[in-house]
Amino acid sequence: MTSRKLRFAIVGNTYQAKKSASVQKILNCLAMHEAEVCMEREFHRFLVHGQHLSLDGVEVFDGNDFEADFTVSMGGDGTFLKTASMVGEKQIPIIGVNTGRLGFLADINPPEIDPMVQAIYEGDYAIDTRTVLQVETDGQPLAGCPFALNDVAILKRDVAAMITVHTTINGDYVTTYQADGLVISTPTGSTAYSLSVGGPIIVPGTHVFSITAVAPHSLNVRPLVLSEDSEITLTVESRSHNFLVALDGRSEKLPDSTRLTLRKAPYRVKVVKRAGQKYFHTLRDKMMWGADQRG
Repeated sequence: MTSRKLRFAIVGNTYQAKKSASVQKILNCLAMHEAEVCMEREFHRFLVHGQHLSLDGVEVFDGNDFEADFTVSMGGDGTFLKTASMVGEKQIPIIGVNTGRLGFLADINPPEIDPMVQAIYEGDYAIDTRTVLQVETDGQPLAGCPFALNDVAILKRDVAAMITVHTTINGDYVTTYQADGLVISTPTGSTAYSLSVGGPIIVPGTHVFSITAVAPHSLNVRPLVLSEDSEITLTVESRSHNFLVALDGRSEKLPDSTRLTLRKAPYRVKVVKRAGQKYFHTLRDKMMWGADQRG
């Protein structure tokens, strides 16, 4: 059990008024432990001016300008990805409180907030470490945030035409995909966009990436699983002479001449899990495997 004062950074989204009750609950719980609390400015403004919460004693920060022992993500998996991007290389463990919908990453439900905070102070929790993808363009880090916890998607911009993606792994030519796009996924992201386009579910901790084509021209094209130590090089041709690269949903337009290089990032993201929490239990629950959905 820890006796020192802990500091928590809170990040959230501003689209659901109902999450204000969960924020108040976690603030009350942290106050009981005399924790220090800071909050992302935009979320703080939303709660104070939009939800009329009193946040006395809560500090405010911008972007990634914060330090904490733990970061709390209030929202769904999209908010968790935003939080992971803000934490970056800080190695601050992230607690995902699910006030959204599916919640693979944000898997602490509001009724579990009090016992989760208590478990933090008692040291009764586990830390999962998750691999992150890094993207370079023509040998330089992608502008903005070049990291993705879930996936990197190469996508067409033209409504009708496919794109052509020449793919090389560790210097060896693999194939040329003709498709609407290509999704390169970490194990964490395997249950997100990759799954929706036919990619495999990958258990976290298996240290691999997957490559899955989006609506490929050939039915012979199948998902490819490769070591996370691999270096993936992609060059794209398109009718519109540009394409989109999306990292965890954050997209940027690039010209055809751009050479993309994807590799494992030099850091991992730490995710707080309840002691004894099992991945396959979460998977069965979220995917509703075995559930009788007959009316």
